[in-house]
Amino acid sequence: MKNRVLILLLACVAAWACGKKDLITSADAKLRYPTDIVSFDTVFTTRGSVTQSFTIVNENDQPLQLSSIRLMGGAASAFSINVNGSPGSSFSNLTVRANDSIYVFVKVTIDPNSNQQPFLVRDSIQLQYNGNSKFVQLQAYGQNARFINGGRISSNTTWNNQLPYVILRPLVVDAGATLSIEAGTKVYLNANAPLIVNGTLKANGGVAEADRIVFRSERLDADFKELPGTWPGLIFTNNSLQNELRYCSILNAYQGVVAQGNADAVPAKIRMLGCIIDNCYDVGLYAINTSVLAQNCQITQVGNEAQPGVGGSNVLITGGGSYQFTHCTMATFANFFQTHKQPVLYAGNAANAGSLPLQLHLDNCIVHGQGGLPENEIVTAKSGNASFVVNLRHVLFKAKTDPANASLTAVIRNADPVFDTINVSRRLFNWRLRDTSPARNAGSSTGPATDLEGRPRPSGPAADLGAYEYQQ
Repeated sequence: MKNRVLILLLACVAAWACGKKDLITSADAKLRYPTDIVSFDTVFTTRGSVTQSFTIVNENDQPLQLSSIRLMGGAASAFSINVNGSPGSSFSNLTVRANDSIYVFVKVTIDPNSNQQPFLVRDSIQLQYNGNSKFVQLQAYGQNARFINGGRISSNTTWNNQLPYVILRPLVVDAGATLSIEAGTKVYLNANAPLIVNGTLKANGGVAEADRIVFRSERLDADFKELPGTWPGLIFTNNSLQNELRYCSILNAYQGVVAQGNADAVPAKIRMLGCIIDNCYDVGLYAINTSVLAQNCQITQVGNEAQPGVGGSNVLITGGGSYQFTHCTMATFANFFQTHKQPVLYAGNAANAGSLPLQLHLDNCIVHGQGGLPENEIVTAKSGNASFVVNLRHVLFKAKTDPANASLTAVIRNADPVFDTINVSRRLFNWRLRDTSPARNAGSSTGPATDLEGRPRPSGPAADLGAYEYQQ
């Protein structure tokens, strides 16, 4: 009797197990994939994209068979797919276990063509099961470009704005050579590709957004597009002279601009007008015993782990030099990407075991930081007996104590600049001023007659501080 009961019990278990293993064949079977479209940001032709993925989830208590997964463009498609580790363009009779899933990976490589503007490339993936036919759309914006595999520019060269430039390895402008970049040109650089200037760089953009010259990383996919430190930066060596950066945006670099030597150069080694250095990992402008003239410049959201005078500042001046900043906005609000542990502006004159002269003049500027560690957003460090001149005239700055060995005229201490929009969690930063800003009408007549965006200055009884003029 007991044997018969045991046999019957085993038979029931076997029947139940067999039932669980039977494929679900209903057209109403629940199949979920989290997206109806896989989209890629701008992809440079021939370079290939990052890999994206999505899952196909069987939400049923029985296995489900996908009769096919097919890339509709086949082997000729710009897209390529991989299903659970197997590459191909068509897959048949794939069983997805009950309450389980499979992965589909997607990449795109776009062939060059004659288009100068970004162009849309599309395809789709078809999923067939139990008489159903579903589609996941694929799209990417292709961009033709001129690729430069590093090397040297040894004679005068001009870059135009017809197509962007993608720099794949370190590129050097030799001493005696000038690289001229026309308005509206976009330059994208690889993670291992600094632009090193031994000669001269003349990047003359225009005030309109479309005419600005942009230097940024070649990585334009969503996870990297706004990540700081994704390319090294612009480096001006001891030999470099007579550089001009006009209406340039230098974005997401490790160190935005690095300049060394020629402290007594006339004109200044680097002249910057209407430039934006933003979202850098370590330093925005790193100046080592050099000379810089900057007007209407924004140097913002910079700085991570570093030691004082070594890194982590929006503007870092070491070894003395000669500097004039007029109507510049320098600011960092601490967030996940910029921890802001060093002052926004650090200026020192120590050089090896000695010291060198320093001339630093700030007129009509804003130097502000929030969060992070600094109590003083301007720090000056005098060393030795070399000449040390620091003048702050009509400057709004945040500091517990005034910078040492500095002359201050008509300054505003520790007032909120009241920028237009600051949302740290969403990384939204608009450095224009609101009408309630104490920086409004607080400037002198020193400086250019227009602001960073080409708007008239002043628009009220006196000029506003910083790079942006509030318009009445």
